[in-house]
Amino acid sequence: MKRAGIITAAVLLALTAAGVESAEPLKATVIHWWTSKGEAAAVRQFAAAYDRAGGQWIDKAVPDPYLARSTAINLIVDGDPPTAAQFNMSKQFHDIIDQGLLNNVDQVAIRENWDKILPSAILDSIKVEGHFYAAPVDIHMPVWFFYSKPAFQKAGIRTEPTTFAEFVADLDRLKAAGMIPLAIGAQPWQEKIVFDAILADVGGPDLYLKVYRDHNLNAVNSVAFKDVLASFKRLHAYIDPDSQTRNWNDATALLISGRAGVQIMGDWAKGEFSVVKQTAGKDFGCFPGLGPRAPYIVGGDVFVFPKTDDPGAIKAQQLLATVITSPQAQVAFSAKKGSIPIRSDVDDSSLDICAREGIAIMRDRSRLLPNAELLMPPDMNDALLGVIAHFWNSSQSADDAQRAFASAL
Repeated sequence: MKRAGIITAAVLLALTAAGVESAEPLKATVIHWWTSKGEAAAVRQFAAAYDRAGGQWIDKAVPDPYLARSTAINLIVDGDPPTAAQFNMSKQFHDIIDQGLLNNVDQVAIRENWDKILPSAILDSIKVEGHFYAAPVDIHMPVWFFYSKPAFQKAGIRTEPTTFAEFVADLDRLKAAGMIPLAIGAQPWQEKIVFDAILADVGGPDLYLKVYRDHNLNAVNSVAFKDVLASFKRLHAYIDPDSQTRNWNDATALLISGRAGVQIMGDWAKGEFSVVKQTAGKDFGCFPGLGPRAPYIVGGDVFVFPKTDDPGAIKAQQLLATVITSPQAQVAFSAKKGSIPIRSDVDDSSLDICAREGIAIMRDRSRLLPNAELLMPPDMNDALLGVIAHFWNSSQSADDAQRAFASAL
């Protein structure tokens, strides 16, 4: 049997398991925040796959993660829940699990053997007290270094930096060549991405875990952590004044046009390159940190399934969980989104060189670090976002920022 036939058979089995017995489509209202060009192209892959499987995807895009999550929660509380809602792979949705506001998708998870095919970092987020309350949709590494090949060529940069000192030297070359060295937007989550890259690469994985997992104040008050803060703030000299009014995808557009050299951003940025037909390795480059053994931070997105007793809605939730985690849909989505599939049993030959490198690194567990949001409750993460943003955007000293960071923890 050809692969396409196998996939079709699997979907038919899923339809049977979900109880689909007629031609009436299972309507699924899905709230998400994927609204950039690359993101929209990616989510259409899921929508098309769901429709082919006998459903009807009803798209509810909300152009801001915080607003999208609050919209979903308000609808759940008001008794008008969507079929599914996007959250980050984190502890963001664990409080609504505790309140009994989500359905589990254990039937799908057991049938598809999620315990065996999913990485532990994903399972730790979606499985609570033995039940699966979310379907993972992607694995994102949030601290890739993307660079414009033409910009590097113009600045005379021939090799990718492998140390922080080399990286700063390359930013100096880009600045001297008349380009924006580091493209960024003035959103706290973007600034924290840059900070986490420096914490993981300059501070190292042990310090990263002591701070985010263990909440170790001795680690936060250490000389090593102060060096991380100083290195992070040093990068502020390489941004441009217009960064204050820029979204993340606008920063990516600066690399696409060759006006900027580097962006530290999640692998979803590749979706923006893909939309304009730019190719990884040819038009832009990517490296997952400084050095050949740089830590690889693992994060991503999930769909949660609000509580409902309606049999049709439950069938739609189960079908949706089956379709979006299937090998075919995972590859199609990842190719547009820039992420890598949640499962290793896929054919990655159609994915770009950055994605294939990420998939290869995922097999080396010694390089993997959980995204900070997997290690902290949302209120602590939000507090640290505020500390980092204030330090980045003010004249605050590293000593004062260090004390503020410790206080927030």
